[in-house]
Amino acid sequence: MSTKSHSTVMLRRNFKHIARNPTSVFNAVLMPVVIMLMFVYMFGDAFNVGVDYIDYATPGLMLLAVCYGLGSTATAVNSDMTKGIINRFKVMHVSRGAVLTGHVIASVLTNMVAIAALIGVAFLLGFNPSASFLDWLGAIGMIVLLGFAAGWLTVAVGLSAKSPETAGLASVPLVMLPFFSSAIVPADKMGPGLREFAEYQPFTPIIETLRGFLNGAPSTGDVIPALAWCVGIALVGYLWARSTFKKRA
Repeated sequence: MSTKSHSTVMLRRNFKHIARNPTSVFNAVLMPVVIMLMFVYMFGDAFNVGVDYIDYATPGLMLLAVCYGLGSTATAVNSDMTKGIINRFKVMHVSRGAVLTGHVIASVLTNMVAIAALIGVAFLLGFNPSASFLDWLGAIGMIVLLGFAAGWLTVAVGLSAKSPETAGLASVPLVMLPFFSSAIVPADKMGPGLREFAEYQPFTPIIETLRGFLNGAPSTGDVIPALAWCVGIALVGYLWARSTFKKRA
């Protein structure tokens, strides 16, 4: 079998595992929707962001939806490594790259399902983007690139952790990082120190790029740093994952 065929088999295997684990489905799909309802209905009126809060918050919550599915990916990768599944695949001459790629692609596709559900709920809550068809394609492309980058970084974290529990905990910083960005409130409304951190951390330009696409006015000043961060994270995650996999498998 070719590497492509091996990746397809691994992807099918990962989706079967996801379907049998309702907790991972909740975290990846329902939890971002719950957070959207909480912020829009409970806290939305408390934030003065210059536009309807649902329009401001949706791009940030889209990024948050990507992050909420990462814990289950890290845990699944580590379980494969610690329970000897990888060694069985080696005996079967399954491509090493296919094992890792299957997890990354499954993570990206799960992200897209979660974001589709989130956007559907956002429209029900009054979300009114000004994006053209090309702007929507740009926003989707950015989400896919982010999911791909975060997927490789999460796979690397999962491979490096000592146990599935540790792998799940190791992904928590990625889940929390969006809350310290411009996802919920503008960075310029934050206090000293936190404001600078929010402005220069990787998720803020990505969120602002999504916001620009959905508003129909993407800014080159946001798009270029966002692309650079995504490519950099993907490259670090990929090299880290391949190196760790070779050492442990």
